[in-house]
Amino acid sequence: MSSISDTYQNIGFALQNRVMTVSLNRPERLNAISHELHEELGRVFIDLAKDDGVDVIILRGNGKAFSAGGDLKGMHAHMLEVGSPGHYMSFSTAKRIVYSLLELEKPIIAQVHGACYGLGATIALLCDVVFMAESATIGDPHVGAGVVAGDGGAIIWPQLVGYARAKEFLMTGNVLSASHAERIGLVNHMVADADLDATVRAFAAQLAEGSQDAIRWTKVSVNIGLRQLAHSILDASLAYELVTMRSADHADAITAFSNKQKPTFRRKV
Repeated sequence: MSSISDTYQNIGFALQNRVMTVSLNRPERLNAISHELHEELGRVFIDLAKDDGVDVIILRGNGKAFSAGGDLKGMHAHMLEVGSPGHYMSFSTAKRIVYSLLELEKPIIAQVHGACYGLGATIALLCDVVFMAESATIGDPHVGAGVVAGDGGAIIWPQLVGYARAKEFLMTGNVLSASHAERIGLVNHMVADADLDATVRAFAAQLAEGSQDAIRWTKVSVNIGLRQLAHSILDASLAYELVTMRSADHADAITAFSNKQKPTFRRKV
């Protein structure tokens, strides 16, 4: 087992034949991303890049979901504790998650089951190859909480499905089935639920048995354009997200979700 596991509380690790399985590990919250998990995601891909015992990475979620996105209950508690929504998920950490994923030379495979929403969807889609269970769903419902999809969704969705479709899904927050996601090219493969783990592991083994320099530098070459886009878009999109996190709409959404209600947003006149 790699020593990387000693410094993480919300992420699990399992190494076999130079393939590291990295598991988001808040199953009781459907792996919703708390402040603490957000901070760990900001360094895990950097640590994996430096681990000489790892050639290929599988990213998955423990329990019933890949990730339900941001932990709104945790967000509300953290806001009350520190007095500012800007402290919940730091600007610099949000950037580090995106950049460290795009700069990771080792191939990373997303193994998606259950819910894959918001930042969870962004992280999955920034991986190199995405396998999705037939029963899984994916979407970016930031707008449903009165917040801009600023933590990477505005970068990766248009590159995968085109600008028209990306705007449709990001502006509505509508959720896609696995078959829909595969059909429009948002993910690589839809796999029967029972076959997901074996299919992903077989693909990871194929990569692990290949020429590592050739595979890694092919990935690096392909990601140059994505890295340039991230540097041109991410600061602005995160700033817009932070502004909307301080908005009345978002405050109303947090209150509604806490009361298990659907938010009603105020019309602008």
